[in-house]
Amino acid sequence: MSLRSSKMFAGAAALAAIVAVVGCGTNNTSSNTTSNSATTNTSTGGNASASGPVSLSESGSSLLYPLFNDQWIAAYQSANSNVQMTAASTGSGTGISQAIAGTVDIGASDAYLADAQMQQSPGMLNIPVAISAQQIMYNLPGVKGHLKLSGDVIAQIYQGKIKYWDDSAIKALNPGVSLPHQGIIPVTRSDSSGDTFLFTQFLTDTNSDWKNGPAYGTTVSWPSLSSEVGAKGNDGVVAALAKDKYSIGYVGISWLSKATQQGLGYAELQNKDGKFVLPTNANIQAAANQGAQNVPKDERISLIYEPGANSYPIINFEYLIVKQTQKNASYATALKGFLNWAIDPSKGNSSQYLSPVNFLPLPSNVEPLSQAQINSIQAGQ
Repeated sequence: MSLRSSKMFAGAAALAAIVAVVGCGTNNTSSNTTSNSATTNTSTGGNASASGPVSLSESGSSLLYPLFNDQWIAAYQSANSNVQMTAASTGSGTGISQAIAGTVDIGASDAYLADAQMQQSPGMLNIPVAISAQQIMYNLPGVKGHLKLSGDVIAQIYQGKIKYWDDSAIKALNPGVSLPHQGIIPVTRSDSSGDTFLFTQFLTDTNSDWKNGPAYGTTVSWPSLSSEVGAKGNDGVVAALAKDKYSIGYVGISWLSKATQQGLGYAELQNKDGKFVLPTNANIQAAANQGAQNVPKDERISLIYEPGANSYPIINFEYLIVKQTQKNASYATALKGFLNWAIDPSKGNSSQYLSPVNFLPLPSNVEPLSQAQINSIQAGQ
C-alpha cells in the first residue's frame, strides 16, 4: 500500500460510521430491460451471459448515481437482456454497509474500505471504475467568474473563524473582486458520504487545526455553527445552495451542470503547488496521472491533493465494492460481465458515458489492476 493510501479513514469512529450509519440521498431506483439476446463475455470487457436471468442491485454514492442510473444501466441492458439492474442513491456509507452485508450486489463509493474494515470483512474487493472530482460551490449574487479559494480558507469558514464573504483572507485571494459583507452559510452533508470524505481530507491536508480537530471521514463532527445547513445527497446540497444566498458547499462533479443551471458559482482551488485551478478535464487528468503512479494491487489509495502545477486538488477513484465470492456461478458471471464492460475503454469507460457526468476514464496503467480484481471473482462452493 502506498504512503498516500495510508491516510484513508484515520479514526476508528469514521470507520465505524461507514458501516453503521445509514446515509440518505435520493432514494431513486431504475430498472430497464430489453429483449436483445445476450452475448458471451470476454475478459477484456465483453457482454455477459448467465445461465438464467440475474438481477444485480447497486446502492451508494450519489456522485456515482448519475453515471449508473442515467448512463450505464440502459446501455448495458440493451446488449444483455439476461441481466437486470437497479441503482439507488443512498450515500457511500450505506452502499458500503449494504455490500458488506450482502443486501446489494454492488456498493458504490467515493472511498475504499479501510484496513480495519478489510480485516472485519475479508473477501471484499474495491474496484475503481472511473475518475471523479469535486468542486466547491457558492451562491454569491452579483459576483461573476470564479472565486479563488484555498483549502485553508475553506477550513476556516467551516470552523467559523471566517464568517463574512468580505473577510480579509478571502479578499487577499481575490484582489479587485467586490465581495459582499454578508454572513457565510456553510452547507454540509447530513448523511454518511464519500463526498464528505473527499472534502474533509482536502481540509485536513491544507489546515493543521482541521487535521487535529474534525479530521476526515464519511461522517465527521462538524464544528457547531448556528449558520450551518445540513443536506442529504448531492442533490440536497445543490438545492440548499440554490435556496440560501451567500452559502457555500461541496458538490460531486457529476452534479456540476445541474448546479450551474441553478445559478451557482464554483471556485478555482489552490493546489499543492500553489496554483489556482478549475476542475477541467485537463486538470483532473493531470492529478490522476500523478496519483496513478502509486496505485497498489488492491487499488485502495487516496488521490486528494496530488502535486503538479495543473493538478486539481479534489479528485479520486470511484469504487465499486463487491464480494470476491458470489452466491453462485450465474451471479459471478453476471457481475464479472458488467464490471468488465464498465472498465472497458471502448464500452462503459468511453467518453460516450463518462463525459455527460464529467467523469474521466481509468488511467491506462490502472485498468489492468481493476481487471485482475474482476478476474478473481468466483462462485461460492
